[in-house]
Amino acid sequence: MTTITQTTCCYCGVGCGMLVESDGERIVGVRGDPAHPANYGRLCSKGMTLPLTAQSLAGRVLTPEIRVSRDAGRTPATWDAALDTVASRFAEVIRRHGPDAVAFYVSGQLLTEDYYVFNKLAKGLVRTNNIDTNSRLCMSSAVSAYKMAFGADGPPTCYEDLEAARTVIFAGSNMAYAHPVLFRRLEAARAADPSIRWIVIDPRRTDTAAMADLHLPIVPGTDVALFHGMLHHLIWEGRIDRRYIDAHTEGFDALKQTLRAYPPQLVADICGIEESALRQAADWFGESPAALSLYCMGLNQSSHGTQKNLALIHLHLATGQIGRAGAGPFSLTGQPNAMGGREVGGLATMLAAHREIGNAAHRAQVEQLWGVQGLSDTPGLPAVEMFDAVRDARVKAIWIVCTNPVHSMPDSARVREALANAEFVVVQEAFHQTDTVPYADVLLPAASWGEKAGTVTNSERRISRVRAALAPPGDARADWWIAGEVARRLAPKLGVPPEPFAFTSIEAIFDEHRSLTLGRDLDIGGIDYALLDASGPQQWPFPAGAAHGAARRYEDGVFATAHGRAKFHAFDYQPVAEPISARHPLRLITGRLRDQWHGMSRTGRVGQLFEHAPEPAVTMHPADAARRGLRAGDLVRLSSRRAERVLTLTVNDEVASGTVFVPMHWSGQFLGGGGVNDTTTNAVDPYSRQPELKHAAVRVDPLTLPWRVAAVRRGDALALHAAVQPLLAGRRFAAVRLEGDDRIVVTAADVEADAHWLERLHTALALPRDASLLEYRDARRATTKRVAWRGALIDGVLVAGSEADVAGSMSLLARVSAALPWTRARHAVFVADSGPAAPRDRTVCQCKAVAASSIDAAIAAGADVAQLKATLGCGTVCGSCVPELQRMCNAMAMAAQTSAATPAVTGAA
Repeated sequence: MTTITQTTCCYCGVGCGMLVESDGERIVGVRGDPAHPANYGRLCSKGMTLPLTAQSLAGRVLTPEIRVSRDAGRTPATWDAALDTVASRFAEVIRRHGPDAVAFYVSGQLLTEDYYVFNKLAKGLVRTNNIDTNSRLCMSSAVSAYKMAFGADGPPTCYEDLEAARTVIFAGSNMAYAHPVLFRRLEAARAADPSIRWIVIDPRRTDTAAMADLHLPIVPGTDVALFHGMLHHLIWEGRIDRRYIDAHTEGFDALKQTLRAYPPQLVADICGIEESALRQAADWFGESPAALSLYCMGLNQSSHGTQKNLALIHLHLATGQIGRAGAGPFSLTGQPNAMGGREVGGLATMLAAHREIGNAAHRAQVEQLWGVQGLSDTPGLPAVEMFDAVRDARVKAIWIVCTNPVHSMPDSARVREALANAEFVVVQEAFHQTDTVPYADVLLPAASWGEKAGTVTNSERRISRVRAALAPPGDARADWWIAGEVARRLAPKLGVPPEPFAFTSIEAIFDEHRSLTLGRDLDIGGIDYALLDASGPQQWPFPAGAAHGAARRYEDGVFATAHGRAKFHAFDYQPVAEPISARHPLRLITGRLRDQWHGMSRTGRVGQLFEHAPEPAVTMHPADAARRGLRAGDLVRLSSRRAERVLTLTVNDEVASGTVFVPMHWSGQFLGGGGVNDTTTNAVDPYSRQPELKHAAVRVDPLTLPWRVAAVRRGDALALHAAVQPLLAGRRFAAVRLEGDDRIVVTAADVEADAHWLERLHTALALPRDASLLEYRDARRATTKRVAWRGALIDGVLVAGSEADVAGSMSLLARVSAALPWTRARHAVFVADSGPAAPRDRTVCQCKAVAASSIDAAIAAGADVAQLKATLGCGTVCGSCVPELQRMCNAMAMAAQTSAATPAVTGAA
């Protein structure tokens, strides 16, 4: 019997409601919840494939594991043994070195209740503020700026503002990829009212930028200069709201004095854009009846991220574009519950319910509510400093929960070194295949999406229920339960009564969290589980006695500062932390792919999510590639002052000359050596302590790797991936991807042939060594071709040799994917089926499986986006491909215009 469970998506901060279908044993389907106010039934390509990530238990952590010594592997253990080990080892470190010798690194993907228990465990029981979260890497600059400008964290806007805005600025956000469900709402609003203007500020011409009325492709890191120049222009043109400034703000005159040094002409030169474009953007913003800014990692992941956020907020305050429908600075949350983690104080620099660690009264309030004494008054270690402290042994033991810092942290080789040298590492995780799990001395199996319950808070401050559709598999347990059980064992060892840390239900945890918010700016005294179950998701603040939560904040012009006034801050533009040089002349920027998520521990389990962008690549401008003698498809070496990666080259003009782009998702599970963050700098913002993940100085060089390997194999793709992944690090270049749920593709390259490695790959791919394997070998040319058969079907192919050998066998490799029966003599396969395969037909629409060739053909026949939807169905389900459909239509129209404008050349009479 199929059951339907209302829950919330586990990906980005949009907070989409979902209806999950389960048959009692596994999740079999999902659809958007039409009643949820975040998405009204819409889902993106990632959300729609969530059942596929949960259906197989391959790769799941199903039982606790303990490593007896650093020289030994982990072995399965009981929960009692694992929990006792964690409690005993932490207690031992605390006795020897004090509470600040331990640390907790948690995640924006935890539920609020999970976050709450971990925060109370660290700060209330251990009495260390060394608990930080991967939200430090994405949202902390937005938090710092909101607090500095408004006096409190939290966006003043709501999703209804997406429809009410008349001018929309996208700053450092490829919203079409990162928050596609909200982007659909903006598209619908502009379709209904074409006078709405979009301004996109992004160094790349992303799908979002391609749909803009005005694209400002600024030099990476120059956002502060741009916003200063825009405000300078608005002041000069008299388009500021002096009445609002005088009544509701302070510090404007000091900022105005600073802005004298930022005339538009100078700023345009700094930013690498046209002065007229800067003035146009400022005019549209200043004259708009409702201007909304939407921003994300392009502003936050910077060594000056707080100032970038503040400079954009200044535009809103100076023009009175805040506290009303369609207007305001709206930070788009990167993770599903980064907001909930901030609410409970789950970062090293804050206390529960937006209280401050350095405020004695705030500490006393928390002590009273928690029933503890002696909270630390010293801020803890934020993420980058935390792993540096592990590296130099100031922190001896670290507990990592639901996150993968070996992949996601900047200069990640330092993180690997830290964890390799740490005295004790606990990893709490749902999946074996992350880059961090190998460093665990104790591995704790955690419940995953669809298996746990609690609440999350989305980007518009809306709290939603998360409900379990199934029980966790094996011995996996809820994150809050694991933390609570360790607290119960640890408390007596530290001489503390365990009662304040004993929770019997998630609702009891939420109620305790709620009690800490009373009277605070995020008061949720009027929200409980009964209300959420009866009336659905609710926004804060929602104090007791209120009929509903507040959709917008600061509508009365009274802010959360001591004097009720918002604050302007005067500061100058500062360049990126790592300037380019003759040795490293290119600016590396990183970002997202449409269909992947973070380090791909979840989306990497779904083959169809590789179809839009199948391989790890670096994108370069055509002129830069030509100067280096590079062509699309070449393997190149991208290197910084810290590390290098070998990647496939993509060439297009979506990036400016002098800039290269690499997606951040490809981890060591899919790319030999790990992701691009090895090359990034660990410079951090002085206010938020957020690292500059968005920029590094790099070089890209040609690379000669004459020995090439390619393989395709049918079978259980997840099991095959687990077997192949350990081999990736053994080659100069190696990558793996899934195709569907029954195929795996491996590519590799190196300077010299390695017969031993090739045999290991043969074994990992479970290729047979009997009569069902046909092999061709040319020892003189070091060429090997192997074909595995299952009846008349080719079940696997492994080719090794020169680049020409592999290229000439592409049609053979493609036969594994096509599953076409072979009707000729088997030995003829190496000749009759040799040669290049047809170019890969990239899937543009995941939902309807519509390929680029079909779309191109329809456009050539005269179809526009509306007709593509009607005839092919693309863009009609999640809509994530709509920006690309529009871009493809525009590109073909432009090509047709160029062709028509070219005069025909005829021969002389």
